[in-house]
Amino acid sequence: MRRCPFDYRYLLLLTVVPFIYIQMRLFTTQSQYADRLADAIEAETQCTRQTRLLIDQISTQQGRIVSLEEEKKRQDEECRQLRALVQDLERRGVQKLVGDVQAPVAAVVVMACNRADYLERTIKSILKYQSPVASKYPLFVSQDGSDPHVKSKALSYDQLTYMQHLDYEPVHTERSGELIAYYKIARHYKWALDQLFYKHKFSRVIILEDDMEISPDFFDYFAAGAALLDRDKSIMAISSWNDNGQRQFVHDPYVLYRSDFFPGLGWMLSRSTWDELSPKWPKAYWDDWLRLKENHKGRQFIRPEVCRTYNFGEHGSSLGQFYKKYLEPIKLNDVQVDWKSMDLSYLEEDKYVKHFADLLKKATPIHGSDAILKSSNIEGDVRILYRDQSDFEDIATQFGIFEEWKDGIPRTAYKGVVVFWYQTKKRVFFVGPDSLQQLGIS
Repeated sequence: MRRCPFDYRYLLLLTVVPFIYIQMRLFTTQSQYADRLADAIEAETQCTRQTRLLIDQISTQQGRIVSLEEEKKRQDEECRQLRALVQDLERRGVQKLVGDVQAPVAAVVVMACNRADYLERTIKSILKYQSPVASKYPLFVSQDGSDPHVKSKALSYDQLTYMQHLDYEPVHTERSGELIAYYKIARHYKWALDQLFYKHKFSRVIILEDDMEISPDFFDYFAAGAALLDRDKSIMAISSWNDNGQRQFVHDPYVLYRSDFFPGLGWMLSRSTWDELSPKWPKAYWDDWLRLKENHKGRQFIRPEVCRTYNFGEHGSSLGQFYKKYLEPIKLNDVQVDWKSMDLSYLEEDKYVKHFADLLKKATPIHGSDAILKSSNIEGDVRILYRDQSDFEDIATQFGIFEEWKDGIPRTAYKGVVVFWYQTKKRVFFVGPDSLQQLGIS
């Protein structure tokens, strides 16, 4: 049989050529995929970096977002309160009163927090005398916080308008051991006064607390005080309180005094004064802050001899400080004084120095120790000179009046002089080392 003349080398060549071609195509494809994979890895790395950057930015802004959310809550609550207030005013016809010729003398606000029983006693005392003059003295209750009993009690009275201060900001005290309550009280006061002066447009506001009763002539007293406040810019506020107003130290319900010491506890200020105080209102201890000379700037306060408010709040943020000794024995005026017929021009700055100096000149000077014994043996008013704060405190302790000073000023003092009645028979004047000179007494 004849063999086929076929060369296997040709067959091998035909096999190798396609194999080489296929290998070259595979290499080219692998190179392309490798390039794409490298591009994908680079893109993923860049995306990871951008993601981390966004996470860092989100973390940085998280605090601001939380703050904005809390601000929105406050604004929503404020809008709700304003809507409720408008509805309340419309329901009670106050819009008509605002349009009347006679504008309100002052808004009256009761500062409340979590003492519903105290608040009820205070509201009842106010309404007893406010009802006949309600259009002149619109009544508000401003609650700090969300105590449900206080809110329910306030809303149960149709004769008043309820406001609620909801404070979500954390409190950071400046010194360890301080009570947070004093910081929250200061915030509440600023918020409430801003509301009444700037949102409700009152020209004056009387501030009371939720543990006070008022006297029968309370509103007439502040009407007379409003006239003084308007015409004498050296008067910073009108107060219904006398720190030395205990029964044994007062006598005449018709007498008023000027004082360099802010009394608080039932007081009235004007919008122009609040314009000055609001932007720099303190974080805490607002009443002591008002007693600093840098804040009252030489202006003075009107106070009565016999208190027009009585503080019954033994339990509160001050933990009953001074209550038994100084607050419980306070005499609340029970005389219906006709303030409209009273000439109070003697309280104006240019007249009062002479008026007070004349009182002091008539008092018999007492020197040396045993001030009480010597005072008892003298008919008529007496004056006792004190050398400094320590000396004042010693003499004050003998008589039982307030010994406390703030920023160099004794409580109730006018030009360093503290006056009170002793045994309801005579006035006693504690006279500072330079008081006579300030009063022009040689």
